[in-house]
Amino acid sequence: MNKKITIIIVTFTILILTMIVSLGLGSVEYSVGEVIEAVFNKDSGTSRSIVMNVRMPRIIVAMFVGASLAVSGALLQAVMKNPLADPGLTGVSSGASLVAIVIMLLFPTYTYLVPIGAFAGGLLACTMVFAMAWKKGKGVDTIRIILAGVAVNAILGGGTSMLTVLFSDRIQGVLLWLNGSMSGIGWGDVRVLIPFATVGLIMSVFCIRSANLLQLGDTVATNLGVKVNQQRIILSVVAVFLAAITTSIVGLIGFVGLIVPHMGRKLVGTDYKYLIPMSIVLGALVLLVGDTLARTIAAPIELPVGTMMSIV
Repeated sequence: MNKKITIIIVTFTILILTMIVSLGLGSVEYSVGEVIEAVFNKDSGTSRSIVMNVRMPRIIVAMFVGASLAVSGALLQAVMKNPLADPGLTGVSSGASLVAIVIMLLFPTYTYLVPIGAFAGGLLACTMVFAMAWKKGKGVDTIRIILAGVAVNAILGGGTSMLTVLFSDRIQGVLLWLNGSMSGIGWGDVRVLIPFATVGLIMSVFCIRSANLLQLGDTVATNLGVKVNQQRIILSVVAVFLAAITTSIVGLIGFVGLIVPHMGRKLVGTDYKYLIPMSIVLGALVLLVGDTLARTIAAPIELPVGTMMSIV
């Protein structure tokens, strides 16, 4: 078997084992046997209620969010040809969060529009970055694009800060969300996230060839018949979609999209045929471990996973 595929399978196995262990950790701890019984035995009482209704949805959301952010970062790094590119540093997360906060603070009766609004905000932020980085006759400048991202991130972050001051009486409800929190996650959030995240991750698989070609450089890609700017836009839309939907559910979680793709490259190389699957599995594992630490390291107090990831 291909060594890279073996590494992906081993990482996936570690993810499943970590999920089982995580189900047993918390204010009330269960052994692996008790966790398995709680999952499969409907008559296991309190343990089933805690494992299936409190911990399971949170763990599922953590894995899908981690996978989505990692793949988003990997795609943005291909688009921008910059190792610093990720949804947080390029303004995508800030755009998504700003629109989501506007809806939650000013139009609380329309919270069901948060996922769509977050995607629109992330897409708008990405469009602003591309517009600022565009050079007439040359297309997108890969060096200007990261600088534009930092600038847009600062502008939108300032807008979020302004809203927190103007509506300080209402901010308590979204304070944990601003720090990236899994607290209070339930099956309703799972049902919202999984369809969107699954679609985004499937779309990312179809972006593998384009991502590999963009790594060769604009000149080589163009000589191979690739419409470079068109492919950059397509990959960016997929990356924005993945980052925005996760932001709308759990808030701002940084560094997953930056760190995980680099970890993946160390393990399976730069070929996106392996890097995308590796990012999916490794992103899920990293955020699951981060969230497990966030809810157990200072128990019974739960730390926001976004804060934990920043520390890591």
